[in-house]
Amino acid sequence: MKIQRQHVTLIVALAGALALSACGKKEEPAPPPAATPAPAPAPTTPPPAATPAPAPVAVASVDLGNAVDAEGKKVTAPMTTFAAKDTIYAAVSTTGSAPTATLTAKWTYQDGQLVNSSDQPLAPNGDAVTTFHIAKPDGWPAGNYKVEILLDGKSVATKDFSVK
Repeated sequence: MKIQRQHVTLIVALAGALALSACGKKEEPAPPPAATPAPAPAPTTPPPAATPAPAPVAVASVDLGNAVDAEGKKVTAPMTTFAAKDTIYAAVSTTGSAPTATLTAKWTYQDGQLVNSSDQPLAPNGDAVTTFHIAKPDGWPAGNYKVEILLDGKSVATKDFSVK
């Protein structure tokens, strides 16, 4: 009977536990698990520093001479007085960048009489030199001359010179 007694004790203990749980205060449902915080965004590299816009094209200088370097760009010896049979060069130095631009050289004699006018299109990307020239194999008349440089139709520089 020893075995039965142990069974009875066990059954009574279980019945008591069930009774207590049925009579007791109902437990509140467990709160839902706290939401997992979203992962912190991965560190991003800062955006690159803004690059300044390229400077617009501008004429830096105009040099006159009767000879240019081997590349045919820069005047080898700047001068303002020429001989009658000289070829006269105007080397126009520009700075800045642009997808397109046009340089014009207008050469005039004495009272504004047009000797020559020529255009050169360019697409500069930094410093550049553009060369214009005039020549007259039978010789230039003595007197005062001027070359006017225009950038996209706007006058930006002039240089006076003479032929003796």
